[in-house]
Amino acid sequence: MRPFELTAPATVPDALASPGAFLAGGTTLVDLMKLDVETPGHVQDINALPLRGLDTRDGLRIGALERMSDVAAHPGVYPMISRALLLSASQQLRNMASIGGNLLQRTRCSYFRDVAAPCNRRDPGSGCPAISGSNRMHAVLGTSEACVATHASDLAVALTALDAQVVLAGAEGTRTVALADLYRLPGTSPEVENDLRPGELITEVQVPRLDWAQHSTYVKVRDRASYEFALCSAAVALDVRDGRIADARVAVGGVATVPWRLGAVEEALRGTPVTQESFEAAASVAADGATPLSDNGFKVSLLPRTIVRALRELTEGSRA
Repeated sequence: MRPFELTAPATVPDALASPGAFLAGGTTLVDLMKLDVETPGHVQDINALPLRGLDTRDGLRIGALERMSDVAAHPGVYPMISRALLLSASQQLRNMASIGGNLLQRTRCSYFRDVAAPCNRRDPGSGCPAISGSNRMHAVLGTSEACVATHASDLAVALTALDAQVVLAGAEGTRTVALADLYRLPGTSPEVENDLRPGELITEVQVPRLDWAQHSTYVKVRDRASYEFALCSAAVALDVRDGRIADARVAVGGVATVPWRLGAVEEALRGTPVTQESFEAAASVAADGATPLSDNGFKVSLLPRTIVRALRELTEGSRA
């Protein structure tokens, strides 16, 4: 790790007035600094900022510095959010990691984290060795010739399904952005991972009220039962009335370069009976447009199976 200056601003304006990397839980930034992937000369410990709190009176409002474990344990949080958090990392990391930091964590692609390897995200124009190299964990949706790295956050998948927004504070004031619009597809410039402006800070996450999202889940398929990133995951919420699906929310992770909302699957589910056949028919379009690589073609079939598994988990006992 290279030398750096550490400061601890007491207010949001103080933090915005001084350029530097923001440190909350440190569970991502410190790792990347140890690897020399991130080399900030100035680090701001923002844990004293007034960015905590969780309000469930009308929808859900989560301060960016709330810890993952605390949010997961809150009784007013939608089940898919709690499950996404509890299936992330380890208990020790969840106790430290902040909500804002989780949403902005960078990819776990091994080439990105190895400074001796080319990587277009880390060194634009150097190439993407994952395309022809070791790519079992990589994306099949939203990829480009410049990058095939998956987005790492489980929480972001659940929040994307729920139309969450993030409040951003910056030198030009405060703005609110849909979380789905915050992330950028890699295209030809994968080094630009999100729509944050220089010096901006996530201050709050807002989830609109959706009463039937109490009937939701998050399913994560991975190589081991804990402390592992997703091969495929699915955040699903259902509004079931009289044995039929009135509405649905579906987003997936582990298979795409950003949290991936599946509007076509949602539309295919609406109005259908709660049956295995309906689930399979709707999920069959989930991988449309996928571009598998040499080692991750299994994700094309794993994706619809994961969605069906989540749908069955939500409806066991009520299916025809």
